[in-house]
Amino acid sequence: MIKQAYTVKGMTCNGCRAEVEKELGDIDGVANVIVSLEDEEAILTMVDHISIKTLQDTLPEKYSLSSKKVSKAISEKQESSSGVFVNSESAAQVVEESKLQQLKPLLLILFYITVASVLLNYKEASWQSGMLDFMGLFYIVFSFFKMLDLKGFSTSFSMYDPLSRTIPAYGKVYPFIETVLGFMFLMRFQVEIALIATIVILGVTTVGVTKTLLSKKEIQCACLGTALKLPMTEATFIENAIMIIMAIIMLIRLV
Repeated sequence: MIKQAYTVKGMTCNGCRAEVEKELGDIDGVANVIVSLEDEEAILTMVDHISIKTLQDTLPEKYSLSSKKVSKAISEKQESSSGVFVNSESAAQVVEESKLQQLKPLLLILFYITVASVLLNYKEASWQSGMLDFMGLFYIVFSFFKMLDLKGFSTSFSMYDPLSRTIPAYGKVYPFIETVLGFMFLMRFQVEIALIATIVILGVTTVGVTKTLLSKKEIQCACLGTALKLPMTEATFIENAIMIIMAIIMLIRLV
C-alpha cells in the first residue's frame, strides 16, 4: 500500500469536501481517502501509485490537485517496515485522534436521548412509551444535523447507502423523511407505518454500512451530517441495528 498526501484547492464547504472524497474514493486502486477542508488536503491510500493527472481528471474542474508541499524538515520520507514510503506529517494527522475521541459527539447524543426518554416515562414506567420517545428523539436530533448541510450530507450518504447511490434525490429528501418519522413517533401518529418505514429505510442503510465496514474503507459517516466528522465504524452499524430491533419488537407487540 502507498499513502500519499495531496493539496486540494477549490473546496469551500463540507459539501465540496464530501464530493472530493467520493470522487477520489471511486477510483480503482484507491483503498482509502481522508479529505480535510481546513487543511485543503487529501490523504490517499493506494494499492499502486496513481498519477496526479488521473486523480485530477476524476475531479470536477473547480478543484485542483497537486502534491503536498511541506517544509524540508518534514518533507523527508520515512520508510516503514513494509517498505512503503509515508509522509510523516500526514501519518501523524491520520492517527492523531482515536476512534473513541471521534465518536464522542455520537455517544453523547445517544446518551442524552436515552436519558430524556427515561425521564419522560419514569413515572409510568412504560418501556414501550420510552422506546417510542427514543426513536422519535433519535430521528429529530439526527435529522437536525443533516439539515445543516443538505448538499454535503447527500454526497456523503451516497458513498455507502445503496438507494441514495442509485437515486441521488433520495439523499436530498432523507433528512425530511427522518423528521416526519420523528414527529410520528413523538405524536403517536400512525406508529405502525412509522415502524415499517424505519425497518425498511434503516435496513437498506445498514446493508451499505456493512459492505463499507467489510471493505475496510475509511469514509465519513453521514449519520450526523457533515457538521461533525464521524468515521464509519461498528458504532454506525450498532446504532442502526438498535433502531431496527426496537422497531421490530414494537411492531410485533402492536400487530
